[in-house]
Amino acid sequence: QVQLVESGGGSVQPGGSLRLSCEVSGYSHISFCVGWFRQAPGKEREGVAMRSTTSTRGIYADSVKGRFTISPSIARNTVTVYLQMDSLKPEDTAMYYCAARSMCDAAWFARAGSSGPWGQGTQVTVSS
Repeated sequence: QVQLVESGGGSVQPGGSLRLSCEVSGYSHISFCVGWFRQAPGKEREGVAMRSTTSTRGIYADSVKGRFTISPSIARNTVTVYLQMDSLKPEDTAMYYCAARSMCDAAWFARAGSSGPWGQGTQVTVSS
């Protein structure tokens, strides 16, 4: 059974940085796709970044391009996918979730990860 656990959220001032982690377990191989999504109060869930664990680059929402970086780390049989968030803005405030699937798919990202599995989420608050 695939499980995802997010961590690293918190409160930060505008312009600050946070790094979120998504630890993935349960896959029998290390090649799969992980997406980061977020949902702000009163808004629909949206895709933030997506990357295959074996790819050299990620896919980003326009709103975060140049500020966020998704990167996988593979150690032994543990895969952790980080979301480095720099130059944070108040509009980045949301609950952030990671989800996984066997292969990256643009439609899956555009539909904000219509299928899971999902982690429990971690809250990011950007406020002065």
